[in-house]
Amino acid sequence: MRFAATGLALAFCLAAALTVLPPGVAQGSVVKVGAPGPLQLGVGQGILYGLQLAAGEINARGGILGRKLTVIPEDEAETPEVGIAAIRKLLEQDKVDVLIGGQTSGVTLAQLPHIARARVIYLGVGAASPLITEHVRRDYNTYKYIFRVSPLNSTYLGIGLADFLDEFVRGELKLTRIAILGENLIWVQGVLPALERRLAEKRGLEIVYKELFDVRITDFSPIFTKIRSSGAQFLVPIVSHASSDVMAKAFASLRMPIPWGGIDVKSQEGDHCEKLGGAPIGQIVLFGTPPLRVPLTPKTIPFFDKYVEKFRREPVYTSFGAYDALYIYKEAVERARSFDPERVIPQLERTNYIGTGARIAFDEAHDLRYGPGYARLHYVQWQDGCRRALIWPKEVATGRYVALPWMR
Repeated sequence: MRFAATGLALAFCLAAALTVLPPGVAQGSVVKVGAPGPLQLGVGQGILYGLQLAAGEINARGGILGRKLTVIPEDEAETPEVGIAAIRKLLEQDKVDVLIGGQTSGVTLAQLPHIARARVIYLGVGAASPLITEHVRRDYNTYKYIFRVSPLNSTYLGIGLADFLDEFVRGELKLTRIAILGENLIWVQGVLPALERRLAEKRGLEIVYKELFDVRITDFSPIFTKIRSSGAQFLVPIVSHASSDVMAKAFASLRMPIPWGGIDVKSQEGDHCEKLGGAPIGQIVLFGTPPLRVPLTPKTIPFFDKYVEKFRREPVYTSFGAYDALYIYKEAVERARSFDPERVIPQLERTNYIGTGARIAFDEAHDLRYGPGYARLHYVQWQDGCRRALIWPKEVATGRYVALPWMR
């Protein structure tokens, strides 16, 4: 099922609507949920939609400790300067009780000192840099308010991607020479060392080309020419911003003669393939929680169906994360019998929550746990007609790998 993209105007209309307090609820009796994120992007809108769905359900059941919830969005615009202004407004003017959101690692890192000084709990659902929760490890008393509900951090993304390359690309496709092409950004710089270390352990795959490019790139032709010359058999993109569109269009127009797959955040959006005229067909995309109706936990399909019915679009990874984060906060507050962060934090640290995509728990740095029984990675391929199929892991697959149209 695919739906048209929500435009920027609609995103801001939604943002305005969500700031309205529930009818009949006085200001002092409302739980204010601050929602920082890039509202102009699908991942930012996913934060709002996930929070709206969860808040509506919680309010219908009486709220949290008898207090109703209202969501107050603020646009980060993917830049540290705007992100700092957004977080300060939520903290100083709106005086939110909790923050749930974030997407760009550089923005979140710039916001952390302001969040810590305000002593407000922050549940991140979009940014992957390990440096975010490393602050908690290094200075717990100052940064104990920071948690990551999703996605898996860059180190785990690198490890999981390497395992996929070994098990599927080498094991299934019988390809061994890899090209890596990533954005020159903080989160990618966290993925690469873990990816390369893991691949070195596997000893069956060789990186024959690697390049980090400026996110303002407008022409991938020279890079793709070098990749062709390198003898690479498989291309691994690691991207999350506008360059994703440019890359996909160039890959298709040049009819690159090698399959490709990796981390492409924009390609996770349900209308991405249609917006690019089918250019991503054949691309494999890594997901924490795949945007497909797959029963990863007992909550996945009910959440998916409610989300699609309400918003007429499929959830993205931040939708799952934001929805789960609000319920995790609710349970921690109710166990603490208080909204005081100093009492809620120990309860958040005890989280053992079956979410919409996996069991969620935190390690000593308040980072999302990864491994058997917890969050895992899934690989979805864009296929003919801009349909998607979950192709790996095999035990939850909904389809099989399909070669690039021009390689069949």
